[in-house]
Amino acid sequence: MLDSCKLKSACNLPFICNKKINTAGTSNAEVPLADPGMYQLDITLRRGQSLAARDRGGTSDPYVKFKIGGKEVFRSKIIHKNLNPVWEEKACILVDHLREPLYIKVFDYDFGLQDDFMGSAFLDLTQLELNRPTDVTLTLKDPHYPDHDLGIILLSVILTPKEGESRDVELSENEVVGSYFSVKSLFWRFQTQSLRLSDLHRKSHLWRGIVSITLIEGRDLKAMDSNGLSDPYVKFRLGHQKYKSKIMPKTLNPQWREQFDFHLYEERGGIIDITAWDKDAGKRDDFIGRCQVDLSALSREQTHKLELQLEEGEGHLVLLVTLTASATVSISDLSVNSLEDQKEREEILKRYSPLRIFHNLKDVGFLQVKVIRAEGLMAADVTGKSDPFCVVELNNDRLLTHTVYKNLNPEWNKVFTFNIKDIHSVLEVTVYDEDRDRSADFLGKVAIPLLSIQNGEQKAYVLKNKQLTGPTKGVIYLEIDVIFNAVKASLRTLIPKEQKYIEEENRLSKQLLLRNFIRMKRCVMVLVNAAYYVNSCFDWDSPPRSLAAFVVVEDMLEDEEEEDDKDDKDSEKKGFINKIYAIQEVCVSVQNILDEVASFGERIKNTFNWTVPFLSWLAIVALCVFTVILYCIPLRYIVLVWGINKFTKKLRSPYAIDNNELLDFLSRVPSDVQVVQYQELKPDPSHSPYKRKKNNLG
Repeated sequence: MLDSCKLKSACNLPFICNKKINTAGTSNAEVPLADPGMYQLDITLRRGQSLAARDRGGTSDPYVKFKIGGKEVFRSKIIHKNLNPVWEEKACILVDHLREPLYIKVFDYDFGLQDDFMGSAFLDLTQLELNRPTDVTLTLKDPHYPDHDLGIILLSVILTPKEGESRDVELSENEVVGSYFSVKSLFWRFQTQSLRLSDLHRKSHLWRGIVSITLIEGRDLKAMDSNGLSDPYVKFRLGHQKYKSKIMPKTLNPQWREQFDFHLYEERGGIIDITAWDKDAGKRDDFIGRCQVDLSALSREQTHKLELQLEEGEGHLVLLVTLTASATVSISDLSVNSLEDQKEREEILKRYSPLRIFHNLKDVGFLQVKVIRAEGLMAADVTGKSDPFCVVELNNDRLLTHTVYKNLNPEWNKVFTFNIKDIHSVLEVTVYDEDRDRSADFLGKVAIPLLSIQNGEQKAYVLKNKQLTGPTKGVIYLEIDVIFNAVKASLRTLIPKEQKYIEEENRLSKQLLLRNFIRMKRCVMVLVNAAYYVNSCFDWDSPPRSLAAFVVVEDMLEDEEEEDDKDDKDSEKKGFINKIYAIQEVCVSVQNILDEVASFGERIKNTFNWTVPFLSWLAIVALCVFTVILYCIPLRYIVLVWGINKFTKKLRSPYAIDNNELLDFLSRVPSDVQVVQYQELKPDPSHSPYKRKKNNLG
């Protein structure tokens, strides 16, 4: 439920005048003529009837959006597989004038795809009687097909003036801009340490805890393919957060062993929607079943093993779920700076001192990002201006600034703080143009590895394109500080890297395929040259070199090759379109394999090239430690301990996620493509504020 009522009428303005209107069948009601004050609109979303079917099975997964002035102010939960959904959800919305109608839009939820439109309607707020509950029936229509019957939505509404309440926050004249009912804009107008945030807006950006989920396995899942098997994968959703597991081919008892985290925004918990699917090439994936996890029923700081029966299908899913308190994540104005407060700085330095190595190994460090301003941005609107706002991302942590309207040189002056779980993470700062009626337009982006940051230095970063391969228009000024524990960071390097919840689907690209082929060719040529070098040793072109190689090379000639033969032939005939999709999927797979193999070779090369000095030093230290251990302890004892550890690992921790420390280490080393993406571009000197001042004085 959207608990907007907790926000007092901070934007309340004095009444100017009222006028009497007469609504059909009701007594006279007072409604402000010039929208001089705030109103509280209490809505109960009851149910829908005879909604449109948008899914292949003749059903839909409907949810409802409420919008005012193009801004989304409420979104309902999703009701799966139902054309007559019952929501019974309440929303409390503050409205600063009644001229804008309330738009109601219904969508069919499609995971990973664009949601299907199911119809819309609007409610004229000027026709509502004040302080009186009203039942409303709205007929859904599609503007492009006005004759289609798309069902109805039933609401209960009550409109209440808020003129009697005192302000909680005083706004300056310059701050009263934009749309007051925009959740994002309101959040940032009131966001300072000296002002108390409303619960709604704190939840819009800051999380209360972490939900750690490990998908272990599936048992006795439903067979969806003609061969009596399935290619299952699982989708998770908590609010707007999504995660998709990997696909396990040809099995009814898949073993995933995947771990990921969700942010917990609500104090009381929430509900995780889980759906299992069978992957089909060239057509819609088959639905296997669904289940839910009610987080409010789980105790905190404890790992729960859950065996969930799939509804509307067959089989079980086995999960491990842990709820923990969240580390500090904050947003504030530039005047409120954690590192400039001497007491707070000392506490942070103490938290990540070398003496606290084994205290909370997941808490590696502290990151503070000052988003100061941008200059010379691209004009995205027809007026030659933009409405820019900034998104700051660190892995799956994502925070936003406010929007500066009609400006190509915006000043945000915001401070973001994050807790670092992996020092090899990359900070991504993206600038967008806000659009009222469609998704935001991309203006530019920078990617900054945490290990490359110079603390306390304000820098101008040239904005790049979406692929981070070349510049776009504009620069952004950031000041970043990183504090971390080097020992914790080193230990975290040897565990699996955190994956993003939902990553973009890989698509076939001729340019990308050619680039990966060239990268692969370079790696192969390195091996070919190495083979020529080895062959020259056998030919005794250089006797001293051949003699040295003869001693060493014997133990390095054994290697195992594993080949996986996959039989992708289906007995059933496929149509032409399905064959095209299948060919495209094979090409995408080849493209991805080339990328993985080339990246693997490039990462090994970049380790020895000292592309990331921290990782190269870590490798040297590890080799030195291993050498000392070999010198002090006989090899047979080391092999014995290693074997005992490997064979008893499943007994000691049956649900542990398998990993290879060497591969985890290499996953932190950037490939050549990532080196280009992370490379800073030199800013145009004309963007320097000091240069402009000098020119203006001249």
